[in-house]
Amino acid sequence: MDDHTRLEIEAAVFRRLQQHLMEDRRDVQNIDMMNLAGFCRNCLSRWYQEAAHARGIEMDKDAGRKAFYGMPFVEWKARYQTAATAEQKAAFDKSHG
Repeated sequence: MDDHTRLEIEAAVFRRLQQHLMEDRRDVQNIDMMNLAGFCRNCLSRWYQEAAHARGIEMDKDAGRKAFYGMPFVEWKARYQTAATAEQKAAFDKSHG
């Protein structure tokens, strides 16, 4: 496989992951992802921002989140994010404390 084809496939996989998280599994909360996998949508948006910076593209945190979430983060939170339970917070503190 040539590098261009590999890059196109990797981009398609990223877009599918993004679609899965943003459309198919909005019910999965970021804190649950952090507790189980060690990353979440916010991490992916930060990695997006870092990749832009590496290519000389200025992008702040809000712009990175909007690029990944497809909307301003405050809008995503209002629509889909629920308050973390005590159990979720305890699991987060245990795994990231």
